[in-house]
Amino acid sequence: MDIIIIMILSSISLGAFFLIFFLIGLYSGQFDDYESHSIRIFIDDFEKN
Repeated sequence: MDIIIIMILSSISLGAFFLIFFLIGLYSGQFDDYESHSIRIFIDDFEKN
C-alpha cells in the first residue's frame, strides 16, 4: 500500500511541475504567434528541381 501513496504523490508533483512550466511559457509570450499557422499552408516544405 505504500507504493500507491508514493505513485500518487509523484504523479501529482510531476503534473504540477509541467503545469508550472506551461504557465511560465504562457505568460512569457511563447504562444503568442497568431499569424504563422495561417501563412504556413502557403509555404512549400521541399525544393522543386
